[in-house]
Amino acid sequence: MSYDRTVRVSGDFAHIVTRVREALAAQGFGILTEIDMAATLKAKLDHTMEDYLVLGACNPPLARRALDADRAVGLLLPCNVVVRRDGDEVLVQAFDPNTMVAFTGLPDLEPVAAEATARLDAALAAVAGPPGPGPA
Repeated sequence: MSYDRTVRVSGDFAHIVTRVREALAAQGFGILTEIDMAATLKAKLDHTMEDYLVLGACNPPLARRALDADRAVGLLLPCNVVVRRDGDEVLVQAFDPNTMVAFTGLPDLEPVAAEATARLDAALAAVAGPPGPGPA
């Protein structure tokens, strides 16, 4: 079972991160947390890796609906969006909201997952679409 929704983008990593933030905001997602995995692993383990950023995104109305259906579903909320370098490209990956339904089997989560999927797919499509002006 696939648990991600992924697009590949060419361009400057920092510019793509900005596009991801903007695309998520346009779909009602705020960024609550940010983890720079490359910097963290370098600082803690002296391990060098490619650019790898985890954005903790949240759409409060969708989160509330999911939590009203099942308080434990917070474990599965599609909150993490990963932006990572993969060779010459950047991958933007979001947790597939349909996984919440598959794992829990709760029909009440189906409309929440459907709306979250539509919003995340729209954000990913905006990131994968023609880029705006890059850094000067």
